[in-house]
Amino acid sequence: MVHLALLVRGAPCTFRRQRRPAPSGRPYMSKKRTPLIDPSAVADPRRRDVLKLSGLAGLALAGSALLPAEARVPLGLARTGSAMAADGAVVPFSTAATPIRPPAVPLAVRQPYLSTWLPATLLPGTSPQFWQIDPSHLDATSTNATGMVGLARIDGVAWLFMGDGKIVRDIPDGNHGKAHTVEDYPRAMQQTALRVTATRSCFTLQGGGVELSVDFLSPVEPGDARRQSIPMSYVRVSARSADGAAHAVQIYMEITGDWASGDHAQEVVVARGDSTAARTWTLALAKPQPLTEQHEFAAWGHVVWSTPNRTGISMQAGDCLKVRRRFVEHGSLDGSNDAQQSTIKSMPALALAVDLGHCGASAIGVDFVVGQVREQSINYLGKPLNALWTHHFGDWKAMLDFFQGDAAAARARADTLDAKITRDARAAGGEHYEGLCVLALRQAYGGTELVLGPDGSPWAFLKEISSDGNVSTVDVLFPASPVWMYLDPDYLRMLLLPLLDYAEKGGWPKTFAEHDVGSSYPQASGHNDGKEEDMPVEETGDMLIMMTAYLRRVPRAEARAFATRHYPLLKKWAGYLEKNLPDPGFQNQTDDFAGSIAHSVNLSLKGIVALAAMGQVAELVGQATEATHYRQRARKDIAYWAKQAKDPKAPHLDLTYHDAGGQGTWGTLYNGFADTLLGTGLIPPEVRVMQAKWYRQQCNAFGLPLQVPHSYAKSDWELFTAAWLADQPVAQDLIDRVYAYANTTPDRVPFCDLYNTVTGRCTGFEARPVQGGIFAPLAVRSMGRTSSPGDPETSA
Repeated sequence: MVHLALLVRGAPCTFRRQRRPAPSGRPYMSKKRTPLIDPSAVADPRRRDVLKLSGLAGLALAGSALLPAEARVPLGLARTGSAMAADGAVVPFSTAATPIRPPAVPLAVRQPYLSTWLPATLLPGTSPQFWQIDPSHLDATSTNATGMVGLARIDGVAWLFMGDGKIVRDIPDGNHGKAHTVEDYPRAMQQTALRVTATRSCFTLQGGGVELSVDFLSPVEPGDARRQSIPMSYVRVSARSADGAAHAVQIYMEITGDWASGDHAQEVVVARGDSTAARTWTLALAKPQPLTEQHEFAAWGHVVWSTPNRTGISMQAGDCLKVRRRFVEHGSLDGSNDAQQSTIKSMPALALAVDLGHCGASAIGVDFVVGQVREQSINYLGKPLNALWTHHFGDWKAMLDFFQGDAAAARARADTLDAKITRDARAAGGEHYEGLCVLALRQAYGGTELVLGPDGSPWAFLKEISSDGNVSTVDVLFPASPVWMYLDPDYLRMLLLPLLDYAEKGGWPKTFAEHDVGSSYPQASGHNDGKEEDMPVEETGDMLIMMTAYLRRVPRAEARAFATRHYPLLKKWAGYLEKNLPDPGFQNQTDDFAGSIAHSVNLSLKGIVALAAMGQVAELVGQATEATHYRQRARKDIAYWAKQAKDPKAPHLDLTYHDAGGQGTWGTLYNGFADTLLGTGLIPPEVRVMQAKWYRQQCNAFGLPLQVPHSYAKSDWELFTAAWLADQPVAQDLIDRVYAYANTTPDRVPFCDLYNTVTGRCTGFEARPVQGGIFAPLAVRSMGRTSSPGDPETSA
């Protein structure tokens, strides 16, 4: 049983989501959720001891004056502050970030098991962590760290520019003429800026007369499944003179052993994995467990940490304090590996150092690559499926060499994509909408991975990150889908393929669409016994809407072939909806943390729009009579819906049909998005205007509550609503309020989709791919530029 505590009008209550029993012999991993923090509580800034930035000289001064800016000013505001350097000099820094201050900064986010974030704004002094950042997820033997440390040695002096970079120093003892070895922190470079784009997080720092740029690029490759399948991410460090003088610069970067597992008692194996083009460390569990998770980490495969071959490279692995000390004192590493077999809790460091030479006005840079490589990715109905990259590359070293050599071209493609998203987002909703889009893109793609399907074609699977951990959950894919409707419709098709395949020939026994293809990622074991989290109208409507959206975004011949192939299944699903609409009765729906709702107005709308969508599909495949039937049925049902949903006394639609006792209640009617997206035109215009006015009156400081009597909202559904009501003032209100939440929340975890609209505090729904729903307004706009399976003017 999974528990979720939420704040309901100031009073805590607990909702429970039932999970099906685990398959025999396979216990479920804990899927704890984080309780919403009481708004009266003081936010913990999640920063390490200030002494990490102040060095030994600051020991006597560790007071409020030395606290990092993030601990002294409201989070998310662009302020500056200062910390004490090891030599006693004041080192200013800035928490400014554009175009948004991320709750957690995405660093290396490409797949469910390559998902590392910075739970702060300042790069130096904070350790990167796996997506599961909140400590309530941890037990006595687990860790959420994915440690990464960066040091720059400038003219012989070491500066910390990234991570929790503790070192050891020898301090003379004046009384005895000896030296003591003590732990200390290098002086921290001054962070002057953080710029976030859709694919990159770019930090700028200064120190020792040098400006350092640290650029984390997690490529997103629309239309290029080969490149998108590569489970690797770039880090580029560039240095140039900031004072006009030339400076000798060496760069040190390490990852720590905790990248291998969330269990710090595990033994790991560290080895060299050099290839033709790169110098590489590999990190793996000593006792891997294929296709199994440990504390959300993959318990198989290996981590790759690499840099391209060049002059001036050195490597070393071993105790992190000793390895860092070697670099601080010599500017290079000694090539040894003292961590060949060690435990994670012993903190082995896998380090790479590069001598950049003397840096002047022109920047000199070096690329690093981090990856999480698994040849087998998913167990689908008892058959292990290989990662898609194995189809394109002979082995992981060949893939790494390709990825290293593709770095410059990848940056150019990223620039083009970033510019497109910025341009489109600003046109649709202004700079605040741009900020939300750049925050959401990597998170959406990072919840998925590409595999080689049973038929040899590319498939994509999605992990229900941080909630139930299910495989390809339909009601998680649906809110995520707008990002692919807008940017990459073929990726949406690949995500739909496992669900279609399982329903058609995998053994799914019911007449409505399945909830998922497996209870616990990466085990896509199905539910042939029929025991799962049934959401009949929800999942069936989702599948028909997503299928129709995909068909509208691709060339007509391609759409017709795909629709024809799956038409019997779609027709069966539509038949279920016909039998259970316009009133679905008492059914569970996607917002199951709020409990099942009888006679739900929002759920009914989804099913009715899905029937109209089926009319478009029927027309596309040449079934004109059936197309007319589905359209007429949808019109009939929407007339009933509009009458029964209207509150008899207030200017809004109710949460449930009013003859079922729903008077005076209301909820966010986010399923209106599908009506606009597909051009079905079912919802009467006067209803849209009425709801828009009502929602403006109900908005809190950080957004629109999902439903009464609660004060929580879901950011994906708010942007669905903004897309539905794009021509109404409330659309911009919703964008601005979701931005305000993301930009100022004190909860430094990957972009939560479930949060309190009064306090701006989030729950345990972090890092979920549903933030692809942020792209809903752009998905609607993209439909206007492509062919459709039916005539959007008459399809309903």
